[in-house]
Amino acid sequence: MTNPPALLPLGFRSYTANMGLKDTAHDFALVVSEVPAVSAAVFTRSRFAGPSVVLSRADSAAQASRGMVVVSRNANVATGRVGAANAEEVRRLAAAAAGVKPEELVIGSTGVIGRPYPMDSLRAGIAAIPSPLPPADFEAAAAAIMTTDTRSKCVRLRCGDAVVVGIAKGVGMIEPNMATLLTFFFTDAELDAATLDAIFRRVVDRTFNALSIDTDTSTSDSAAVFANGLAGPVDESEFERVLHQAALTLVRDIASDGEGAAKLVEVQVTGARDDAQAKRVGKAVVNSPLVKTSVHGADPNWGRVAMAVGKLHDEHDIHPGRVTIQYGDLPMFPDEPDDARLARAAAYLGGDEILIRVDLGIAAGAFTVYGCDLTEAYVELNSGYTT
Repeated sequence: MTNPPALLPLGFRSYTANMGLKDTAHDFALVVSEVPAVSAAVFTRSRFAGPSVVLSRADSAAQASRGMVVVSRNANVATGRVGAANAEEVRRLAAAAAGVKPEELVIGSTGVIGRPYPMDSLRAGIAAIPSPLPPADFEAAAAAIMTTDTRSKCVRLRCGDAVVVGIAKGVGMIEPNMATLLTFFFTDAELDAATLDAIFRRVVDRTFNALSIDTDTSTSDSAAVFANGLAGPVDESEFERVLHQAALTLVRDIASDGEGAAKLVEVQVTGARDDAQAKRVGKAVVNSPLVKTSVHGADPNWGRVAMAVGKLHDEHDIHPGRVTIQYGDLPMFPDEPDDARLARAAAYLGGDEILIRVDLGIAAGAFTVYGCDLTEAYVELNSGYTT
């Protein structure tokens, strides 16, 4: 996506480099605030969480992180005590290079599970980091944290006198159960830590936790926001709106770039008992391999959407007689579509962005989820991921 080059939050510096994990592309990113900051972060709930998550989760509780360091192409998960020691060392060395305390850095790792860091290469690379760090280059940081992404993901938005920048990576192993993949936000807005934390968690719940590529929760999911206050106070409601917009932009970009994906799929559920029920229904639809493959093949098989809703057998207040299903603005159920409408639906499903609407006819609960289609390329990529 194109962003105004001058739209930068005050007081951030960064460094990226190739440290031997990728063939030639940068695989290391470090971004820090020049001054103390307040922060908020959420992490994966996976029982196999990696050492980077364990380390960051413990220290981020102080809500005083100034930035992040990420190693990509190596998740450093299921690597035992050696992996834990390596994560701690990488963070300590990166913090020293940036002139901050280790506990002020969120460390993220992403990539292959079960392989320890190439520590000799990382030590040498971190030792070469210049001091002071160069001015922040968020596009470079977004590119450096990529794994199987086909493009980098970065968004910049203004909020009063402040700027919000968000970067993210992730295209597979995505069914967030807290936040998502790796995503970081940097802003010079001034907010207190408690307010920032509450806003961030609300935004995450409606954006990253509304995303699914393949139903698989990563061992390394991490999301954080860093606010150094250099631009002064902002309206809290406006900041939440802007942060939500930035996060949703990244979510849609991630979904459309899902591994092997050709189409972005958005499922809007309305008329639910409450928002939580609407979210469960939406996830059931967007995660269904049959729905995903029918979208990929532009097959207007609305029965697969009905199947996905119906398999939620514990939702006793969902009754077929009250449910409606649409592809975009085209009604598919309960009115049986004729050949002309099926042809229009097939043409609609041939597009790049697909909206599926489900109304349950119960109450006012609503939720929107995001995902993608399922293609042969997903199978091909993931059947040889480590080789």
